[in-house]
Amino acid sequence: MNLDLRRRTLLQLPLLAAMSAPALAAACERPDRLRFSMIPRGDVRKEIADLQPLLDQLRAALGIPVEIYAAPSYGAVVEALLSGAVQLARLGPASYVSARRADPMLTPFANYANKASRFQPAGAFYHSLLIVRAGSAIADVGALRGKRLALVDPESTSGALIPRHVFAKQVGRPLAAYFSQVGYSGSHTQSINRVLAGQIDAAFVGSQNLATEMASNPARERQIRVVWRSGPIPTDPFVFRGQLCDDLQEKIRGAFFNRGGPQSADVLDKLNVARFVPVSDRDYRIVQEIY
Repeated sequence: MNLDLRRRTLLQLPLLAAMSAPALAAACERPDRLRFSMIPRGDVRKEIADLQPLLDQLRAALGIPVEIYAAPSYGAVVEALLSGAVQLARLGPASYVSARRADPMLTPFANYANKASRFQPAGAFYHSLLIVRAGSAIADVGALRGKRLALVDPESTSGALIPRHVFAKQVGRPLAAYFSQVGYSGSHTQSINRVLAGQIDAAFVGSQNLATEMASNPARERQIRVVWRSGPIPTDPFVFRGQLCDDLQEKIRGAFFNRGGPQSADVLDKLNVARFVPVSDRDYRIVQEIY
């Protein structure tokens, strides 16, 4: 390159940068309303009611309406996120890993620490539990050979991924070869109810989900027996689309972590959690390795 051409090129660089900045800013997503969704755990109407204080905080922080998309399945939440129909969601660890593979810009920014209970230790983790009715003759994993099993959803971490990959490895055979019948219930609540009703012999559920169910009906605690427990799993991530404009991303983070926001007692008590915790993609590496 000759000297004059090099000078002209260097002089043009600031102008090109200034011209490209608005183009980049225009490329980010700035919806006129925020759509939030969550993986179905149980009673959708109750979940929406429990999340309302959190959504109110988001609405105040963003200055735009916040709507809920009540998805029928884990996969429907992921598809809505990937298509841009939903901008913010609470996923399970496995469904997050699946979605992140399809869209590397998907950003986890918060999860939560659970309160301690009989089934759930305190901390930002939970376990996959294999449960049976306390009144049954099933006292251990060996007694479950040839019995009927319920999983939750193909994208559920504690209700499908861990059972298929970790539990199956421990017993030395696939679930379909160990149990006489394996099916999906659709939610942790449905799995718990079917065990208690005797419709199935056992189910894999999340310890945090079981703790929440038992908190609303403590008498049922005595009706559940845990015969297997996984290692710790990071709790469900809240994620937003990485395509959102930077200021919106920061406002969402602020709504979760600023004083007086979701860390307030009203929000935490409704969700039955101790506090929100900042997270990033690396916090879910253990699930990525299993997945």
